[in-house]
Amino acid sequence: MSFLEAFIIALVEGLTEFLPVSSTGHMMIATALLGVKATPFVKLFTVAIQLGAILSVVVIYFKRFLKSVNFYLKLIIAFIPAAIAGFLLGDYIDSALENVFGVAIALFFGGVILLFVDKWFSGNALEKEEDITLLKALKIGAFQCIALFPGISRSGATIIGGMTQKLTRKNAAEFSFFLAVPTMFAATAKKLLDFYKEGLTLDSHEISLLIFGNVIAFIVAILAIKFFIGMLNKNGFKVFGWYRIIIGGILIILFLMNIPLTIV
Repeated sequence: MSFLEAFIIALVEGLTEFLPVSSTGHMMIATALLGVKATPFVKLFTVAIQLGAILSVVVIYFKRFLKSVNFYLKLIIAFIPAAIAGFLLGDYIDSALENVFGVAIALFFGGVILLFVDKWFSGNALEKEEDITLLKALKIGAFQCIALFPGISRSGATIIGGMTQKLTRKNAAEFSFFLAVPTMFAATAKKLLDFYKEGLTLDSHEISLLIFGNVIAFIVAILAIKFFIGMLNKNGFKVFGWYRIIIGGILIILFLMNIPLTIV
């Protein structure tokens, strides 16, 4: 992987991590278009740079992370379902990272669902993080399990999970951001551990790529978060739904016509 390829993939990650469009799915599409092979390091890279994007949440909302112990307890409770599912389904998830057609299907049908989300939860009124009880946090966290398959969108799943618990779009989105911190930290740590368990090591070039990718994803994600909150408050989910349908539909057509994604 070159630094240019790392830059493009990290740019995609930073732009899409907090949008309900699946950052992992978009990175898989990006690597396919760039002709980057799904080597163990590339799989590690696409997971690890999500941590850089997630750390932007800590910077933007740092006061919230200093608020109370109860805040962290909610995040831990919400994190548990995905932690258990990720441990049990680790091999399946790893193999799914090579299934771009599966991502296309998930993008398309996930987009259809987003077209109706605003209507389904139009009466939600819980505006504060304090409105999230431990039970609500656990239920929201359960929705993260749905997003273990690439293309579903962790952000989209947890935001919808929050809205099922009567949270407003903004409050559900912010809790989704907060929940991403322990989730992606754990995912990165596990991926690194698995990488070394396989007897693999990182050379200086790969370490430089990881640092570079995380920095790019971090910077871009800061801008993306502010854009997403504004877009969500103004237009809701429909624009993201149509985007997913269009991208997923194009990919499905390409696969049915046996047209390869690689453009390099």
